[in-house]
Parts: sequence; C-alpha cells; structure tokens
Amino acid sequence: MTMAHHHHDHDDHTDIDWAVMAPLLEAQAELFTPLYESAMAWLAREVPEPGLIVDSGSGPGVVSCLFAEAFPSARIVAVDGSEPLLERARARAERLGLADRFGTVAGELPEALDDLPYPADLLWASNSLHHLADQRAGLAAFAGRLAPGGTLALLEGGLPARFLPRDIGIGRPGLQARIDAVEAEWFARMRASLPGAVTEAEDWPTLLSAAGLKHTGTRSFLLDLPAPVSDRARAYVVASLSRLREALEEDLDREDRATLDRLLDPQDEASVHHRSDVFVLKVHTVYTAVRTA
Repeated sequence: MTMAHHHHDHDDHTDIDWAVMAPLLEAQAELFTPLYESAMAWLAREVPEPGLIVDSGSGPGVVSCLFAEAFPSARIVAVDGSEPLLERARARAERLGLADRFGTVAGELPEALDDLPYPADLLWASNSLHHLADQRAGLAAFAGRLAPGGTLALLEGGLPARFLPRDIGIGRPGLQARIDAVEAEWFARMRASLPGAVTEAEDWPTLLSAAGLKHTGTRSFLLDLPAPVSDRARAYVVASLSRLREALEEDLDREDRATLDRLLDPQDEASVHHRSDVFVLKVHTVYTAVRTA
C-alpha cells in the first residue's frame, strides 16, 4: 500500500494527474521488473497458453509489455482510465516490437472491461481493485470478463516497502513504521471518501469465491535491492518518500516531518541522495482464481 503506486492526491483521489505521474509510475515498474518476472513465471505454470491477457489498471504499460514478452503467443490488452498513460503504453509496445499483438481500452474500471474484444484467459488486476468503491462488485465484473477456465490474478496487499534501517542516526528510530501507520489511516480515508464506498474485510480468497471463482493459489514475490543501491533505485526511494511527505503532511508529527525534510534535502549529507544505507525491500502478494463454469 505504498503511495508510490497509489499516486493519490491528498484530498480527493479523483484529482490525480496520472499523466504527470507517468515517469514515476514507469520508473517504479521498471525497477520492479524482477518481481513481476517471477510472478509471471509462476502464472505461466498456472495458465500455460493464454490467448488474451488483460492488464486491468495498466497505467503506462510497463507490466503489459512484460506480459507480452513472457507470453510470446498471447495478445495483450491494457485497460486504464487515463488515455495519456495508454498512449505511453502503445509507444512502449511499439519501441519493443510488440505492437502487432498489443491493444488498449480507455475507460473507468470495471465498466471499461465491457469493451474487450473477447473474454480474457488471464486478467491481471494489480492494485486497481482497491480504487473501486465496491470491491465485491468489482471482482464480480472481473470474473464476468473471464473465458471459461480463465484466471484472475489479483495483486493486493503484500508488505509495505522498506528503504532504511530502523535507526538512521537522525530523528527518532522507527520512522518508516510510523509512516506505515499514518499511511494506513490515509488509505482508510481514501477508501471512505470514494462515492458509494463499501467496507469489505480484505479476505481475498473468500471474496474471490463469492465472485464465483475457484481460488487456486496465493504467492508472494520479493523485490530485494540491498545497499549500495543503483542510481535508479535511489531515485525511486527519493520519489516515494517525496510523495509520502506531501500526502501525509498533516499526519506526521513535527519531528518526523523534520527528519523527512533532511532525508529529502540533496544538500544534506544525511539525505537519501547520499546515504550508503539506502535499500529497497518490498513484497507483493498475488491471488489467483479460475472461472470454472
């Protein structure tokens, strides 16, 4: 549940300018490529020869293109609410020589899935379900777009990212754990502010069964980039902490705000721009379920 992939405005998540977020979304997905590739290798065993793979809430299409590479005989459709992000997805597919089996559908989820050319053999929904006011109805809509025997792969939950040791030598130890706590509160407010929001216990296997699917597997995937990190990983940490600093402005106490300010100040030797102890550790969990009828 990190802000870097939530890309929400603090007050109203509908005001996010996704196109402005595009470079950050792309950089993050590129950095997470090893994790996505492990997940796809696992999915390839669950879903051997999918004809159509749908990336629901695809954003700029980094993961959509990884699917196209991992499943060379599949057609890929990227579905997203933002046309500018889909433009980037199409340009990426073109650059990678994948355009002949790559399509896009623009529109709000889950309604946009009604515009798919035919049912999906594999529908990937990565951190998109929790943006829907009624997650149960959203899952039912996802299930309804699957071919018989088709698989829904739902990426939700996992573990919050860690970038720094507990004691970083400035401020009070345990900064990231406290950020997680206020981010959880922020996430609850974001959910509650969605028009028509329905509160749902996040028991995904049970919800998948309620959508008429047979839960077939749960697997977690680790991104482990130890210190010293690459410039790309460091830039991702800077961007993530900057987003958190903006979004959680009012929620953090003064001392933690001051620590974050130092961590984000390129002039400060103690900043994440310069520290030797910066790392990236993140877990994503994927649930799979099959449409049996």
